[in-house]
Amino acid sequence: IMGAPYIPFAPGRLLNSFKGLRWRDYIQMGLRCHSSGTAILMLNMGGPRTTGEVHDFLKRLFSDRDIIRLPLQSKLGPYIAQRRTSAIEKKYEEIGGGSPIGKWTDLQGSLLCKALDEKHPLTAPHKHFATFRYAHPLTEDVLKDVENSGFKRAIAFSQYPQYSCSTAGSSFNAIYKYYKSSGNSAMEWSVIDRWHSHPLLAKVFAKNIMKELVKFPKEVQKDVVLLFSAHSLPLERVDSGDPYPAEVATTVHAVMKELGWSHGYRLVWQSKVGPKRWLAPSTDDAIKEYVKKGKKHLMLVPIAFVNEHIETLHELDIEYADELGKEVGAIIKRVPTPNDDPMFIDCISDVVIQHMASQKNISAQFMLQCPKCINPTCKEMRKWFSQYS
Repeated sequence: IMGAPYIPFAPGRLLNSFKGLRWRDYIQMGLRCHSSGTAILMLNMGGPRTTGEVHDFLKRLFSDRDIIRLPLQSKLGPYIAQRRTSAIEKKYEEIGGGSPIGKWTDLQGSLLCKALDEKHPLTAPHKHFATFRYAHPLTEDVLKDVENSGFKRAIAFSQYPQYSCSTAGSSFNAIYKYYKSSGNSAMEWSVIDRWHSHPLLAKVFAKNIMKELVKFPKEVQKDVVLLFSAHSLPLERVDSGDPYPAEVATTVHAVMKELGWSHGYRLVWQSKVGPKRWLAPSTDDAIKEYVKKGKKHLMLVPIAFVNEHIETLHELDIEYADELGKEVGAIIKRVPTPNDDPMFIDCISDVVIQHMASQKNISAQFMLQCPKCINPTCKEMRKWFSQYS
């Protein structure tokens, strides 16, 4: 068969290798073997590698209307960034001098591509690219690199399991804006926009919860309250139809089902910025109120984060588990993020393999805008990606 992978001659092995394939499969095998591999862009917010990068990180973040909407944004965004830089630098100093999100993303990407090369050789070699919105490597720089690397196929893989227009949506908009200004891409694009319901994601969180529970005194383990903490969202975004809260709740439900509904739990929200109304209850308010109700053994589960960064290492660990825990007289522990857990690597590799096997470059859910979306870029972005559907 022209273009099929070379198999050392062994009649039984040869027959088994092609058993059950249709003629369409033979053709696809030949086409893929002539491809030059698959680029996997791992989309995330990113984080400053050193305290010297904090200001630029904040300036990019507060200037992005996809993640936060401000009046006179081009003026007010940089002003807020300047005002907040010193305090945020101090927080990064307290967790080691910079964000580890780049390190974790590269490690996860390397392990992912190794697994894909072994499990799905027809699209190999696979190469990951950490692709960040507000820190290096920035989205536009990565796209230049990928285009110059000779790949014929690129997968935009959101590292947010649950989709939000303010996070994953911002990354997809940035990809569209790059090609709008630079011209057409030489690659075939596909999109993994959400994977909040994958069973292995629930299993890895459930496993880590069980590991942390045994660190409480045995007599209180069954009474520990599980607080699933996710990054909050302004209510104006929720009202517009952003699917994020529902998708986070879906993941929480799957984890609790995996645990056999063993503990009382709630979904709470962290990292609110500014005076507008956001999702509630906030993580710190929930801690305070449960302690008032006599619940003094609590576990924080960062259900929307797949690797450690400032919101887990500082906000959850230092501000809530340590400082707030001491203030209110509670014992608070925190479940680690998946990081390089082998089960998590199996999860994300299966997400990619299922995506490629589906032969659907773009999902129907990705193509559906929020009912009250007011951002014209969202419509334009989807139209651009639809050429690959």
